[in-house]
Amino acid sequence: MLSVTELRQALYLMADEMRGMGTLGKYFSANVYEAERAAHMLTMAARLIALADGDLSTEHVAALVDQVLAENMFHISPINSVECAVFNPAGELLLIQRRDNQKWALPGGIAEIGPSLPEMALRELWEEAGVRGQVTRVLAMFDARQWNTTVKFHLMHFVFQVRCDDYTPAPGIESLDARYFAPDALPALDTMHQGHARRIPVVIDMWRSGQTYFDPADSRLAAMPMEQRPPS
Repeated sequence: MLSVTELRQALYLMADEMRGMGTLGKYFSANVYEAERAAHMLTMAARLIALADGDLSTEHVAALVDQVLAENMFHISPINSVECAVFNPAGELLLIQRRDNQKWALPGGIAEIGPSLPEMALRELWEEAGVRGQVTRVLAMFDARQWNTTVKFHLMHFVFQVRCDDYTPAPGIESLDARYFAPDALPALDTMHQGHARRIPVVIDMWRSGQTYFDPADSRLAAMPMEQRPPS
């Protein structure tokens, strides 16, 4: 039996997938009928979000429909989150304490359009921890759905290792604190931001091993779409 939180999360992700399909359908529609079906799918996605919100009032549904149809929520790929893993010369990991919920987390945030993912990660590091550096490699790529990050859309976390000349942190306006923690002396699990308690140990393992983590994928025995394959 699903919990209320799990049910809401499933509905949000279903709505996000439906919204993405409707957006693509709208842009690639060949006639007015396909465009109407795409618009209807976008409206249904908004209603599904309202259901997950627990607010089916006319005003709330109408506001969500306007948002979706106006493409304020436009995206056809997963949303990208970028995070920085900064290890000082003592091998300690930099974490920031978020101002919004007082939880500890890797410096990072949602990637905006314009900068590359590494550039955006460095911007977040500067804004939240006051540290400048150079991205040296990708440490990990996580599908948020598998790593306890509860959001309304399909989210991917990209974690970059950063080398600095000056490792001294200074919290930004979105942070209450910024400090280094030894890998065996991390903050208590219940004081860490959602998903970080599971992901940070993997990040540390990748830093130590020189490897990169990604969620396993194997298409050899999977059912694959055949629409774009030439007839055999």
